[in-house]
Amino acid sequence: MRADGTFIAVEVDDTAAADSELARRLTEACPVDIFALADDGALQIVETNLDECVLCRLCLDASPPGTVKVIKLYDDSAVLA
Repeated sequence: MRADGTFIAVEVDDTAAADSELARRLTEACPVDIFALADDGALQIVETNLDECVLCRLCLDASPPGTVKVIKLYDDSAVLA
């Protein structure tokens, strides 16, 4: 576990993060605003909101398989499937 109280990490494939359409879908899908659009339309992860993740899977459903990973840091870095 991390000392800062964050129990979830989110990773997005670099190619997917640069896809402005996918970035838009992810920002719309996440109920706790973990994703945001950069000025250039690329995806940004809002690190300060990671502790709000409710493991709802909406980001996984909104993206192609394998492009977004939700990692449970509290569970030996298990990936939400």
